[in-house]
Amino acid sequence: MRTVSRHSRLSFRRRRRWPLLAWIGLVPAGLYLAALLLFAFFQDRLIYFPPAQRSAPGEAWISEVPVPTSDGESLIGWYSQAAPGCPTLLFLDGNAGGPAIQSGRWRRLHAHGVGFLGFAWRGYAGSSGQPDEAGLHHDARAGYDWLRARNIAAGDIVVHGFSLGSGPATRLAAERETGALILEAPYFSLLDLMQQKLPLLPVGLLLRNRFRSDVWIGQVEAPVLIVHGDGDRLIPPTQSERLFELAAGAARTRIVMPGSDHATLARDGLYDHVWPFLDAGWGEEGAVPTCSGLAFGAR
Repeated sequence: MRTVSRHSRLSFRRRRRWPLLAWIGLVPAGLYLAALLLFAFFQDRLIYFPPAQRSAPGEAWISEVPVPTSDGESLIGWYSQAAPGCPTLLFLDGNAGGPAIQSGRWRRLHAHGVGFLGFAWRGYAGSSGQPDEAGLHHDARAGYDWLRARNIAAGDIVVHGFSLGSGPATRLAAERETGALILEAPYFSLLDLMQQKLPLLPVGLLLRNRFRSDVWIGQVEAPVLIVHGDGDRLIPPTQSERLFELAAGAARTRIVMPGSDHATLARDGLYDHVWPFLDAGWGEEGAVPTCSGLAFGAR
């Protein structure tokens, strides 16, 4: 009869245990790899949420207009002409927005004589194409060029970027002459925000859409107004605080609205801060008209 030593029995048990431990170790590694692959291939679905339904303007003072881009796409735009002596606002919306859902904003602007052009990003609600960072920058420039082609002076254009739109707005204001830049709930950069939201993933290696507002904000020569809600759970207010620190020049203002969340700023009184900003002027050669004769301040 063959005897098995105690040492042999222990070695056998260890050999049986190692495959089990290996499998246990592979499970989290596999899940992490799966998370990497999902982020790498489907990251656009974390950024862009295009509404499919297209709606026509319901107000007589808003016209639906086509806005062609330099790379061959066509955007659905809503346009309202400014009253004499008032600026025109180029509104660059968030990642789930479009002209149809901004009716309250449009009414506030129109009531104060401020004109506007808002459009659906490429791939959003009737606009052609597919959204990506390069495309959204094309779209922002297309909106600006559309206004300039209608003889609206560069100094009469106020670029207003909300949330995702704050990135294209910042770059546009750095590259083109504008009367002012308004950033509503902006990020420092989308890269920085995603790194903060997904700290365990190598976002810096994988992210394609980076929207580096931090790179462009220091090149903006126009006055800058940044407004953020202290209850913003999507883009923390520290993002805009850091961006504000990089803004060039003395004509910059940052306002934190108590209790406001990411998408409630317009409802909560954003324009109580916008009107004085637009009405102030900036020296003898103030870039934005003061809309003199119009009653600013009411919501």
